[in-house]
Amino acid sequence: MGKLKMGLIGVGGIAQERHIPAYQNIKDKVEITAAHDLNEVRAKEVAKHFKIPNVYRNYNDMFSEVDAVTICTPNKFHAEIAIQALDAGVHVLCEKPMAIHTEECEEMIEASRKANKLLSVAYHYRFMEASQIARKAVEDIGDPLVTRAQALRRRKVPGWGVFTNKELQGGGSLIDYGCHLLDLSLCLLDDPEPVEVFGTTYNQLSKSPNQVNDWGTFNHETFEVDDHVSAYIKFENSLSLLFECSWSANIKEDTRSLSISGSEGGLSVYPFEFYQPKHGKMMTQTTEVDYSEVNAGFRQAENFVESCLGKTELVVKPEQALKVTRIMDAIYQSSEIGTSVKVRSELK
Repeated sequence: MGKLKMGLIGVGGIAQERHIPAYQNIKDKVEITAAHDLNEVRAKEVAKHFKIPNVYRNYNDMFSEVDAVTICTPNKFHAEIAIQALDAGVHVLCEKPMAIHTEECEEMIEASRKANKLLSVAYHYRFMEASQIARKAVEDIGDPLVTRAQALRRRKVPGWGVFTNKELQGGGSLIDYGCHLLDLSLCLLDDPEPVEVFGTTYNQLSKSPNQVNDWGTFNHETFEVDDHVSAYIKFENSLSLLFECSWSANIKEDTRSLSISGSEGGLSVYPFEFYQPKHGKMMTQTTEVDYSEVNAGFRQAENFVESCLGKTELVVKPEQALKVTRIMDAIYQSSEIGTSVKVRSELK
C-alpha cells in the first residue's frame, strides 16, 4: 500500500487544530482525500483552505473512496459512525471519549473485530514526551500503590460548540477533560482492572447566575452537565486512584497533576519528577520534558497511520479506551445512586 487515504467526519475545531495539521505533517504517508460535516458550508470552506479534494454530503458515500476515517463529531454520534465505517471495511480513529456509554464501546469493538479493521481513540496525552518517559520510569518505583490525578480548570467552561449539551455529549468536565487523565493513569499503571468506583458529580456552580467564566458565555439556566467531579477508584491488586476534575474550579490557577506512589519510589508527570529514598533521605530528580499537545498530535497521527499501513501497533487500543468509559459510567452512576458501584470487567 502507498499513501493511506484519509477521510474526515466532522471538520470543526479539533479537526482543524489537531488532526488535519498532524496528517499534513506526514503527507508522505497519508493524504486527506475526503471531508464531511453536517454544516456543508463549513465543510467546503475547510476543504478549500486545507486543499482537501472531495466533500461529501453523506459520510457513507466516502467509505468506498478512503482507507481510514477520523471521527470528530459530538460524542453521541461516535459509535454509530464508527460502526458504519468499520462495517464498510474502513479503519477508524475516533476522537475521545470512545462513546457515551460502555455498551456502545463494546459494539464498536465487536464491529472492529468482525471487519478485521483497526479502531483507536484519540487519547493524545499518551503521546506527550512526558507520558512516554513516565511509562518507562514507572518500572523503577516498585509496585504502584496510590495514584492521584487532577484535571482542574479555573472557571473555564467551554462557552462554544455543544460541550454543555448533555444529549449530544453525555457529560461535561469528566467526559471532555478528565477522561485524558483517567486514560493516562491506566496506561502508566499497565492497564489494571477497575473493580469498584465511588464518585460524586456537581454542577451547582455553573447553574448559578452571574457567571465569571474565562472561556466565553453559556446559559446557566440550561446547563445540564457536570462541572466538578471527584472519585475514588479501586483496582485489582489493591491499586487505588484518587481522581478529581473540573471545568470551573474556584482555585488559584489551572492544575494538571498525575503522581504515582510505589513501594520503592514515586513519580510525578506534571512536572516530571522522580522520587526515591537514597542515602538516608528522599531524593528528587527533576527532568525537563516536552508537554506540547501539537507534538503529541503529530505522534498520534503517525502511530495511527503507520498502524493502518501495517508498520507498527496501535498505542491506544480500543479495549483500553473502553475501560475509561466503563469507569466514567460508574462515576456517573455512583453519583446518581449515592453509593459505590461495582465495575463489570468482562467484554461481551
